[in-house]
Amino acid sequence: MTREPRDAPQFYLTSPAPCPYLPGKEERKVFTHLVGKRAVGLNDTLTQSGFRRSQTIAYRPACENCRACVSVRVKVKDFKPSRNMRRVMEANEDLIGYAQPPEPTSEQYSLFRTYLDQRHSDGGMADMSVLDYSMMVEDSHVDSRLIEYRPRGIDSFINGRGAGPLAAVCLTDVLADGLSMVYSFYDLAQGHRSLGTYMILEHIERARRLGLPHVYLGYWVDGSRKMAYKARYLPQERLGMNGWELVK
Repeated sequence: MTREPRDAPQFYLTSPAPCPYLPGKEERKVFTHLVGKRAVGLNDTLTQSGFRRSQTIAYRPACENCRACVSVRVKVKDFKPSRNMRRVMEANEDLIGYAQPPEPTSEQYSLFRTYLDQRHSDGGMADMSVLDYSMMVEDSHVDSRLIEYRPRGIDSFINGRGAGPLAAVCLTDVLADGLSMVYSFYDLAQGHRSLGTYMILEHIERARRLGLPHVYLGYWVDGSRKMAYKARYLPQERLGMNGWELVK
């Protein structure tokens, strides 16, 4: 009999719950803990296997009769923005994304709270307090960054930071093979900027500069309107029964 190593991760299965993406469906998840010295390598391996991270938990869907949730990662080297995406980049040329340690601030929480109230008031995160937000950002044993997007200032060319009010934030994991966008939020009053699209495009360029081949976008859900946008970033790979499959 072959025994698992003593430090092998233990996986658990959640109870059925209503699916947040497809009405009338139920979801179950398999999950494990990302803690201690093994967390960084385990997060790399599990993300490449279709898992997502939430604080110190790695999870993926494990629904019996549904395979609608599909892990998606952008092929950075071959990615070519559409005409509309180029317009989004031009509209945000005055912004700077500055990567810093995952340390929460009151300014971030204010933007986060407004974003939830206006965009996801009926979602599972709607009641998150400032303490909940702090835990989402700080409770991590992996290589995470908090990327703040602000307008350029007088000293931006020296220190690399923006100087104006906070426009958007993304909690990002740095993996061996890419960047994983864990959670992002932004100022909905600046709709002309298309900040959600911009942050994905900026992460693709960021990964290119770092020599990383992928940007992980989480799950594209076939049949879910709010997840349909992830299919636009081509070429990309989607994780299927035969591994990562290229979609052009």
